Amino acid sequence: MIDWLSHVAHVLLPNVSNRPGDLWDATVETCYMTAVSALIAGVLGIILGTLLVVIDRRGILPHPVLYWVLDKLVNLFRSIPFVILIALVGPLTRILTGTTIGTTAALVPLVIGTVPFYARQVQNAVLEVDPGVIEAAQAMGSSPMEIIFRIYLREARPGIIRVSALTIISLIGLTTMAGIVGGGGLGDLAISRGYNRFQTDVTIVCTLVILVLVYVSQGIADFLVKRVTH
Repeated sequence: MIDWLSHVAHVLLPNVSNRPGDLWDATVETCYMTAVSALIAGVLGIILGTLLVVIDRRGILPHPVLYWVLDKLVNLFRSIPFVILIALVGPLTRILTGTTIGTTAALVPLVIGTVPFYARQVQNAVLEVDPGVIEAAQAMGSSPMEIIFRIYLREARPGIIRVSALTIISLIGLTTMAGIVGGGGLGDLAISRGYNRFQTDVTIVCTLVILVLVYVSQGIADFLVKRVTH
């Protein structure tokens, strides 16, 4: 049975079956870039997104000037195409990692490109919290930090989980673009071997693996949303 499956794989996916280790390494690199950048960008994005809500003119600690500055910075970095962002932050990447090539170097533009996007999504999720609950907490003498952690973030958990899944799926796509410019991962494998060497089966399998990662991420998010809303 195993021999038969190996024969079928060799016939249908000759280039993949000849070097299966390349696909495994590329998948691990993609998961590494996605997980690490999601963790860092997740923490920074939640902080920035919540801060934007808190210092808004309708927030619990309004600061119009600071809000205007942060809001414009978020819009600025969100509008820069990721491939161009990789080139723009190249000097910073070299300072932080010592190189501009590889999976670790790709983390810098991935984080910088993801934080503004995720922060805006978190901001929108937190803004959906019932203002009446916040007013009641203020009337009871709750401090700003108590309102942030016990009201804002707690009540916005389903929305934050949903936008987190959206961000992770977006990150998976960004890692493929990072691979095109030397970041490694499935994107690099699909282009360097699948496209440039006309190995179509490599491109197809890389695409299928990426789809699996996307569906797994969305499935986990849907499960967590059900857990926190029931």
